[in-house]
Amino acid sequence: MRFVLPALMILAVPVPLAAQAVDVGKLDKRVGKLESEMRAVQRKVFPGDDNRFFAPETPTEAPPPAPAPEAAPATSPIVDLTARVEGLESSLKGLTGQIEAIEYKLRALEDAQRRMKGDVEFRLNALEKPPEPAADAAAPAPAAGAAASGPVAAVAAPGKPAAASATPAKPAAAPKTADAAWAGAYPKVTAKDWPGVEAAMTQFIADWPKSPRVAQAKYWLGRSFAARNQQPQAAKAFLDVYQTAPRSAPAPDALIGLAGALNAMAKPKDACQVLGELDSVYGAKLTDTQKADAGRQRTKAKCPA
Repeated sequence: MRFVLPALMILAVPVPLAAQAVDVGKLDKRVGKLESEMRAVQRKVFPGDDNRFFAPETPTEAPPPAPAPEAAPATSPIVDLTARVEGLESSLKGLTGQIEAIEYKLRALEDAQRRMKGDVEFRLNALEKPPEPAADAAAPAPAAGAAASGPVAAVAAPGKPAAASATPAKPAAAPKTADAAWAGAYPKVTAKDWPGVEAAMTQFIADWPKSPRVAQAKYWLGRSFAARNQQPQAAKAFLDVYQTAPRSAPAPDALIGLAGALNAMAKPKDACQVLGELDSVYGAKLTDTQKADAGRQRTKAKCPA
């Protein structure tokens, strides 16, 4: 019996060691998979492989050789790998939560911007139509058989009936190209003939709706309205430039003009919203002149810093 018992003890030792080796192999695979997932999440949350949050996949320098242990380890390999797996799982959950929080904030910002645009458009559409003239302001109709008076009589030559002087004017030949039409319309802008600008730009937009200069024509149409203190029409024209051609050259100036029209209509809150849109969309591309014009409108509206 003294020799049988030690033999049985010797045969019983390799069984748990083999089981332990199998468990360690499975845990190694689990750790490798989690580390791969962690690196994928890291590249999504922290572009550029920020080493502050996770070790790089390819180390630049070979790690120094670990010194030989002088004594038996305090814990077994299974315990160490289990703790490592739990730490990786916790970190992965934290990074996943950060991704969800960032996506939620982006959706909230997009919704806020969409609501602001809709609110501004609604307010401007309400101001689009000018007030109708009073009933007593309408000119009375002339009585039947009465002599012609007013502008028609003024045009008639002395001693001749009005109908005889009404000779039809010969219509001017329409330009054959958009460039020719623009060359004929733009001098009205340089001369600051604002009624002429309105007529010329309106005609240009109607004749050449696909021209790349349509956004400029709409912008100068808004300027002509603003110069004659027709602020609702000016705001409508400026907003049309931004909505139909946000990447065009006059789009930033159109937003500045829209803010000026809203200030003139005593709507400083709406003007501040428009100036905020200007900064968020074109802030880095604004010229010094545009920044100065926007600053003056911001001062008039008393926008918060």
